[in-house]
Amino acid sequence: MTDVRTNFRRQGLVRPRDTRIIAGVCAGLGRRFGLSPWVARVLFVLILMLLPGSQFIVYPILWLLMPNEY
Repeated sequence: MTDVRTNFRRQGLVRPRDTRIIAGVCAGLGRRFGLSPWVARVLFVLILMLLPGSQFIVYPILWLLMPNEY
């Protein structure tokens, strides 16, 4: 699991401490792809609405895999 976290950190996928609401997953995704945290959150919800129930799988997995920002 440390290899996955190291790869995520190298790619810029980290959970920032300053713009978190729950765990910082959407804020981290937004930062990585050049979006504001709110745009990333709205897109995350809209995409997950296409696959109902997937948010209960995807978000916790990303929460565990994405490392905290230093």
